[in-house]
Amino acid sequence: MKKFMIFSLLFSSQLYAQELLDEIVAVVDDSVIMRSELERSVNSIKRQIEASGNQVPPAEILNEQVLERMIIQEIQLERAKMVGIQISDAELDAALSNIAQQNGLTLAQMRQTIEEDGFDFSEFRRDMRRDMQAERVRYAYANSNVKISDHEIDLFLADNELDQGEVELQHILIATSSENDAAATEAAFQEATELYDRIVAGENFAVMATQFSDGQKALEGGRLGWRPVNQLPPLFAEQVKSMTAGELTHPIRSPSGFHILKLLDKKSNTVKTQDQYNMLHIMVETNEVVSPKDGMNIANGLYDKIIAGEDFSTIAEEHSDDHSSAPLGGDMGWFEINKFGPRMADVIRSLNEGEISRPFQTDVGWHIIKYLGKKEADVTEEFKRTQASNAIRERKVQEIIDSWIREIRGEAFVDIRI
Repeated sequence: MKKFMIFSLLFSSQLYAQELLDEIVAVVDDSVIMRSELERSVNSIKRQIEASGNQVPPAEILNEQVLERMIIQEIQLERAKMVGIQISDAELDAALSNIAQQNGLTLAQMRQTIEEDGFDFSEFRRDMRRDMQAERVRYAYANSNVKISDHEIDLFLADNELDQGEVELQHILIATSSENDAAATEAAFQEATELYDRIVAGENFAVMATQFSDGQKALEGGRLGWRPVNQLPPLFAEQVKSMTAGELTHPIRSPSGFHILKLLDKKSNTVKTQDQYNMLHIMVETNEVVSPKDGMNIANGLYDKIIAGEDFSTIAEEHSDDHSSAPLGGDMGWFEINKFGPRMADVIRSLNEGEISRPFQTDVGWHIIKYLGKKEADVTEEFKRTQASNAIRERKVQEIIDSWIREIRGEAFVDIRI
């Protein structure tokens, strides 16, 4: 017993010493970021950079870039809490399963791989939940501020083809804090021009992006992935249409700063047919009366009834707040997969025919869907207008998100202590 007590005291003193070694590196409004959190994020990013074959930036630059990303995420999470945006365990598990499936693994195999790489799976889950929550509040804000008129769609269809294809891009942004600050704008232009010259002279684009870019994908080497040309900001789309793989743009001016783009690859998509989807839908709307938590409880109750054997269509007709589909037993008819937003599309893709989703949240409330199947159909005029509307929406959403992040970063109280 005495030996056990001595061991306990030694163990407790070690924990206390570890707590003392940890410290606050940033205060963000009502939250704090600890050194241990920063170091864990830095180590994770380091491994990703090394795995991609790129050079890891100097420690000081990497710490600064990672901390800034963590600060911006913390600010977004505060906004998510304010409006009641949550990520349920079921949604998180579904997202993790999708990632595992995309990598040809089961969830158990992915967990084993993560732990073999030296990461704590519970921390991986926590980070994933936070990423999803931040993404959802960004898109909730942006979608609530996007308005698209028929006139805009007409102009888009007159000026654009729908089958311009997709491009894979890398991106560097040198941000400007204010369009009215001529000195700061000139300094940003000079920095962007210097980076362009260095890349042309042979320096690695990804390394330059990781070290110097203010873009959201800086720590991924500036990789934006594959993007439909029609959904790029018009300023970018006009540039990349005439570019070939490997080409670089001179610095491009926008309200957010100066951009350098590198075209990695491009492919053409000729749209002649489309996949159309069909589902039954139940929605529990959240508003001033029904809080997100109340909505979740109501949706879970309806889901339990369906799983227990009650008819989906009957419950939709009696309880759904989607007033267009409720009288039809929740039947949404045939639609293009992105018609109801990216979150709904992701859930549809995760289901097998006849399968019922667990309740999931969007910016308008909680949903349960029963996936009925899909078919291939010829492109219609309605489809063209839907595609045009989606392209316009994506352009506007990205512009609004970029502007909103700059705005909330400027409004937040941030005290960096390193």
